[in-house]
Amino acid sequence: MHELSAVFAIAHRDFIKLLRDRARIISELAFPLIFIGILGTSLQAGFGSAGGLNLLTFVFTGVLGQTIWQSSALGVISLIADREQDYSQEMFVSPVSRYSIIAGKILGESLVALPQAAAILAFGWVLGVRLSIPVLLAFIPIAFVVAIFGGAFGVLVLSNLRSQQAANQVFPFVMLPQFFLAGVFNPIQHLPWYLDIVSHLSPMRYAIDLVRDVYYGGLPDVVPVPLEGAPVNLAIIGAMFVGFMLVGTTLFVRSERNR
Repeated sequence: MHELSAVFAIAHRDFIKLLRDRARIISELAFPLIFIGILGTSLQAGFGSAGGLNLLTFVFTGVLGQTIWQSSALGVISLIADREQDYSQEMFVSPVSRYSIIAGKILGESLVALPQAAAILAFGWVLGVRLSIPVLLAFIPIAFVVAIFGGAFGVLVLSNLRSQQAANQVFPFVMLPQFFLAGVFNPIQHLPWYLDIVSHLSPMRYAIDLVRDVYYGGLPDVVPVPLEGAPVNLAIIGAMFVGFMLVGTTLFVRSERNR
């Protein structure tokens, strides 16, 4: 109970910080809505349902998964800010497990990502994306899984970074290629073999494919868009999550001890 209280307290702090930061809320919602509203709509208007695939829906599901995953991963950058302000040092000397502290940060950033997902779903409904009640209910646990997965990846990337400046330089380099290799905007079923290998190594691929499993699985008579079934994606996500948490937390705690 003591460890759970620490996890929830850290998560609550991050969620409250979001509610007080209106600039962050607006900026993190602007880009997904622009991608869906402009890119998705223009592709659908220009090419129609190419091969039976609704391009607006395809971009919508890709941006939804990418936003949840990336928001949680980028949000963990607050660990660097806490380190520079010596707040993380105060947490690490408390009688709480290091894993509980990291888990609280990931949980907090996952809670931050969920309101963004709700706003994107509402925007998709306005644009005419088909959203049934069963699909919306299925999105709730899946969005949380994707967010937790993104947070674990963020911990891995940030584990050996020393400053926010370094994090701001590294994250675009890590994230941008995944936009295309994970199929956010473009189908990736027929990539060249060398890109296909890199695509399978991209964690974002499985987060987006899991979101599409849920969405397209709830629609009858549609083009088979997901690359893998939900059980396969969940198994890969689970394995990657464990690896990211073990390696990322160990490296981060070690760097804190060496300060």
